[in-house]
Amino acid sequence: MDLGIAGRTALVCGASKGLGFGCALALVQEGVNVVIVARGQDALQAAASQLEASATGGAYVKAVAADITTEAGRAAVFAVQRDFDIVVTNAGGPPPGDFRDWDREAWLKAVDANMLTPIELIKATVDGMAKRGFGRIVNITSSSVKSPIDILGLSNGARSGLTGFVAGVARSGIAGQGVTINNLLPGAFETDRLRATMEGGAKKSGQPVEAVAEARKKTIPARRFGTAEEFGAICAFLCSTHAAYMTGQNVLADGGAYPGTY
Repeated sequence: MDLGIAGRTALVCGASKGLGFGCALALVQEGVNVVIVARGQDALQAAASQLEASATGGAYVKAVAADITTEAGRAAVFAVQRDFDIVVTNAGGPPPGDFRDWDREAWLKAVDANMLTPIELIKATVDGMAKRGFGRIVNITSSSVKSPIDILGLSNGARSGLTGFVAGVARSGIAGQGVTINNLLPGAFETDRLRATMEGGAKKSGQPVEAVAEARKKTIPARRFGTAEEFGAICAFLCSTHAAYMTGQNVLADGGAYPGTY
């Protein structure tokens, strides 16, 4: 299927590895120019090289080593490229723990990274998209928005705040100007964050990491973890011309783990 976005330009955050990289890969394979941003210079350059090797249709790849959750980081990105047709927001989730241990600073950091940063990126790009008559914004959030996880309270709260904001703005005047905003909610995918979580569980329980991983897979109807490539394919579809009638949606990709009907 031709997604109809070749020649468009995308900003993909947290794209040096994991789900962000999967999204950037799917887009460059569709001929989309990508600007990738992440904090780690070495990992970012390695990702850029891989993306360049996979790009089609003469698509270019630009890499910006910056912290997108800061004002300076966002300024660095927009100094390289001002206008984007596609924006994929993504920032590392806050640490797990007991809510009794989190102070005000911990909450503000979580909200800043996982709610306010996507909002700032939307604010900086959405009017230009509307003026040009095409725009796709995809926020990578979490399956915990639909099925909260008790030890991920910081993430539950901050990402739910973003979800509520998007529900309103996606249905505002921009919807009639060719701009869509959707959230993509990952469940258990093969990422560094998942591995770190399982290593922590293994250390706490005294079990091998492999045993913890197998136990987790058994809770997923698909009986496996997702891959960054298939996550990226979903993202690319949401950015396509074929998804023009989808906006304000929370698209869950979790192998069937969420038990609800709606």
